[in-house]
Amino acid sequence: MFTLLHQSPDFLVICKHANVSVHKDDNEQPLLAAVAAVTGDTQLYLIHRLDKMTSGILLLGRHADAASALSGSFARREVEKYYLAIGSKKPKKKQGTVIGDMSRSRRRSWKLETSRQNPAVTQFISTAAGAGRRLFLCKPYTGKTHQIRVALKSVGSGITGDDIYGHETADRGYLHAYGLQFTYQGTPYRFLCPPEQGELWLTEEIQTALQGWSSPWELEWPGLPAGLVKSVQD
Repeated sequence: MFTLLHQSPDFLVICKHANVSVHKDDNEQPLLAAVAAVTGDTQLYLIHRLDKMTSGILLLGRHADAASALSGSFARREVEKYYLAIGSKKPKKKQGTVIGDMSRSRRRSWKLETSRQNPAVTQFISTAAGAGRRLFLCKPYTGKTHQIRVALKSVGSGITGDDIYGHETADRGYLHAYGLQFTYQGTPYRFLCPPEQGELWLTEEIQTALQGWSSPWELEWPGLPAGLVKSVQD
């Protein structure tokens, strides 16, 4: 269900396994209960969320004050998040920034609009992943529902194993929360969690690519339009 990556008096960092829900089911949160059983916490607080299919880094508060402070950092976009994804097709462009409002579509899905009233903003770079697939490293500037999944579909490379937006079935949905960087009480933190759950992550092409992406916060990322950043911050 999870792997414990880091433990401090104020927060925990875990690697959530794929196909584990972080949301309440019948008024219970089995993931948080499982973590608490290991750490001895009486109550844990979700700071942010991952889709059920998405594996990787998840930050949990151990008390209300820490949860409030960390949630505020996310709301102010002071936390840098990095995701890995495997797309089933060659994208329209190898790197760039996907910007647009998101609206409800059919059933559980969302779609990207051309308008920019309250846009989702996702920076990405990519490299060949073998067998016609593409490996993406994504840096979401905003935190909208299904944001990365919709962004990659919009550039023509839906995520492999994504049963809503993808074009290829697989043993799992290949989206992984890879890195997290933030400052808490004046101390900077960086966490990196390479993916292990899923056969495609273990291919030679992807393992080689990940060696070059071992410090995602130091890479040169596609730019963000200054006016857009200001409007999103406002």
